[in-house]
Amino acid sequence: MFSHRTDLALEAAQLRQDGGEGALPPGVESRQRRTEGCPVTEIVITGPEGAEAVGKPEGRYLTLELSALLRRESDAFPRSAWAVARELRAILPEGQDSSVLVVGLGNRLVTPDAVGPRAVDNTMVTRHLTRHDPEQFAPFRPVAAVAAGVLGTTGVESGELVRALVRAIRPGAVIAVDALAARSVHRLCSTVQLADTGIIPGSGIGNARVALNRQTLGVPVIAVGVPTVVDAATLAADLTGQEGEQELGRMLVTPKDIDVLVSDAAKVIGYGISLALQEGLEIEDVDLFLS
Repeated sequence: MFSHRTDLALEAAQLRQDGGEGALPPGVESRQRRTEGCPVTEIVITGPEGAEAVGKPEGRYLTLELSALLRRESDAFPRSAWAVARELRAILPEGQDSSVLVVGLGNRLVTPDAVGPRAVDNTMVTRHLTRHDPEQFAPFRPVAAVAAGVLGTTGVESGELVRALVRAIRPGAVIAVDALAARSVHRLCSTVQLADTGIIPGSGIGNARVALNRQTLGVPVIAVGVPTVVDAATLAADLTGQEGEQELGRMLVTPKDIDVLVSDAAKVIGYGISLALQEGLEIEDVDLFLS
């Protein structure tokens, strides 16, 4: 049986509605709001019935619509970064002084898969500063970051690497950033999903690896993802109303300007993470720190 492939809880929930207009399945709730002018949809899966219906673990999934980035509006970047920061801060575990490990998942050499590593490049790393000069850097939260790479280039599962790092540095939480697959082309690089359920790297393209979540790492894991590809069979089915050809299931579709879009999305996420973790800073402060 054909299944529309998507990593977005919002899209998965909508697929379970009758014709897209019916009620959500039992155990699934939806709320809408705006943050920094950006539409935010919160999907909350509250029980096993909802998790089975949507195909996602129980928890909170926040979908931020950042289409202003695609339109190149003059204030799109700061509004988007602050929207990510405020929503991320709201789902981070309590304890603002605890350290955080930011993990960029994906292959830096494959542009649609490079969101995670490039987001790490745009994240303020402070753990070494707070350890070696705690008096001067006391206002900063300790943050470590790593681009985990992929099994094909490192020979190490990203889950194995992250577990080892968690044991070594004992962070209070992990933020994992990865590229996702969407059902709709309109969501590519214009949507950010935040989830408090962790993440399974590679699941969106049918190449699932070891899960990164509280059960596997022993600490809360917040997943941050940006859809960069659409499964070709899913796209064909949506356009024609018929199941996609089997051959299309091995193909992924991505925008022609994906290099620019990934760069923009990674910067928004990196700055958003930095603003969420380092309270009291502004965009200009992050600029100065990263320069």
